[in-house]
Amino acid sequence: MKVILRNPRREVDVAGNRRVKEILRELAIVPETVLVICGDALVTADHIVRDDETIELRPVMSGGAGSRP
Repeated sequence: MKVILRNPRREVDVAGNRRVKEILRELAIVPETVLVICGDALVTADHIVRDDETIELRPVMSGGAGSRP
């Protein structure tokens, strides 16, 4: 399968038919720091990615309104 990583953008080939959590472990990525997208859908750590699929890992962004004085 192809794994597209953002920030910095790069592509990695990984053996398929594995759970997302196994792929993240192999790439030394903390699951809580990324969103995993397969096709047009967000997928969970238990989702099995097939060898012919592509997933994208996007960093989680946080923020929002600051505290008011």
